[in-house]
Amino acid sequence: MRQMHLVGFLQAQNCTTLASSWRHPDSRTDFLTADYFQEIARILEAGKFDLGFFDDRLSMPDRFGSDHVHTIEHGIRCVKLDPVVTLTMMGAVTSRLGLGSTASTTYYEPFHVARAFQTLDLMSNGRAAWNVVTSLNDGEAANMGHDEMMAHDLRYDRADEFVEVVLGHWDSWEDDALILDKASGRFGDGHKVHRLDYRGKYLRSRGPFTVPRTPQGRPVLIQAGSSGRGKRFSARWAELVFVAYHDVASGREDYAEFKAMVAAEGRDPDAVKVATLCYPICAATKAEAEDKAALIAKLPLEIDALSLLSEALNFDFASKGMDEPFTDAEMAGIQGLQAIRDRVVKATGKKNPTVRDFIVGSGRGKPPMNMVGGPKEIADIFEEWFTARACDGFVLGACVVPGSYADFVRHVVPELQRRGLFRKDYAGPTLRDHLGLARAERGDWRSRLAAE
Repeated sequence: MRQMHLVGFLQAQNCTTLASSWRHPDSRTDFLTADYFQEIARILEAGKFDLGFFDDRLSMPDRFGSDHVHTIEHGIRCVKLDPVVTLTMMGAVTSRLGLGSTASTTYYEPFHVARAFQTLDLMSNGRAAWNVVTSLNDGEAANMGHDEMMAHDLRYDRADEFVEVVLGHWDSWEDDALILDKASGRFGDGHKVHRLDYRGKYLRSRGPFTVPRTPQGRPVLIQAGSSGRGKRFSARWAELVFVAYHDVASGREDYAEFKAMVAAEGRDPDAVKVATLCYPICAATKAEAEDKAALIAKLPLEIDALSLLSEALNFDFASKGMDEPFTDAEMAGIQGLQAIRDRVVKATGKKNPTVRDFIVGSGRGKPPMNMVGGPKEIADIFEEWFTARACDGFVLGACVVPGSYADFVRHVVPELQRRGLFRKDYAGPTLRDHLGLARAERGDWRSRLAAE
């Protein structure tokens, strides 16, 4: 029977993607300690989640008013730790939970990303995943020594080469390259470790790579592109895709369209899992959950939405009045998350929405209240989405840390297991085992690219 996949959506920062989460009276605020993240890891593993993965940005939100003061004052995603280092602390207290992190193809070097994630995969016995992203705003560009952000589609063109380099390095060592014969003094077979010598339009990397292959062959690739160019990138490379579908009908349509794109790339659509973002608010009963939701709904501030929209769209929302429409040139010039722009246009029916339209239409800064209930109500929603083929699983964001994860594991996971929709135990030790993916073989991606 087909089983759904569950992913914990994590942030190595002072709050979740919802800036208001730190304000909740039950949220922990010791986010500068290992124990904070290790408790989340233990909860997710107890719930048999496939993995927890960190999103990341290389700057704090400072596009609104071109200043960071409001970000610090209101705690709007202003503390950002290194997610890979944080994952190592989580991996130390778990043995099965997958460990995923974002690393930008715009500013990091492929060799560095390849080494960090291959090492994490070895140290966790095959549980690592790389969330492949392109950075999106001028704040990140400034922090990394650039004058402005690279154009949207160009970022993805460079990212294609970046992934080729990383996969090439991960393939450098043959599985039996290590010999480790102390008697003869022979450490390895030098002919089974290969130089890459990659030269592309944007990137170069020589090798030989310095980290042998791992229990799952190579780390899993995650991607979250939702623009047209982003979807093409996901269809080409991703093994787990993070989406944000808004209802079953449109989700089912987008899911089928994306799976067709995967097939068009010469890949098996069933080997690419699609998980949609949600923020379930659950409790033992629906009434208790509704009480929790009422408190959560009071926490967001308008500045949260304005700051996060400015960051995500790479446009200073302080430069316009609340009811002033965006011009055609401003709409066309958005180089950040274009999927948010397109969603607001679709939701409002306006070619030139206002700032207020962006706040309402994007839902930025506020938790969606479409999943509030007891075990039955939340499980019913999950089952409807899953059986309708609108997704293969769910990425769970939190309104309260770690309470949102703990409530879901305590109340909803047993109900999903009772219905036969979710595993009662892990199928094996690696993340590929959890996702139902075969061990990655050397060069399995090269023949597909050669056929393009």
